[in-house]
Amino acid sequence: MSTCPGMDSRSLTVRDATCPSCGASVELFSDEQRRKCPSCGASVSLETMPVCAMWCPSAKSCIGVERYAELKGSGLLDKVESPTEPSD
Repeated sequence: MSTCPGMDSRSLTVRDATCPSCGASVELFSDEQRRKCPSCGASVSLETMPVCAMWCPSAKSCIGVERYAELKGSGLLDKVESPTEPSD
């Protein structure tokens, strides 16, 4: 059985996001969908970042039915239909 490439900790990347509540910088790793702001505790996410749950057929079982339904209900999973190659 192959594993999800997003779960391989050797290929994690990190991006900075800005907290919508206090403006603090928050690090989000590529395997995270959201994180609490260390300054104020607000939830910070990169809503526009494509995530594997948008296109992976195993997403529901991988991230869990409840979280999948939450993302699907928000419309986040409807933004792309297939993975895209990074542009140079």
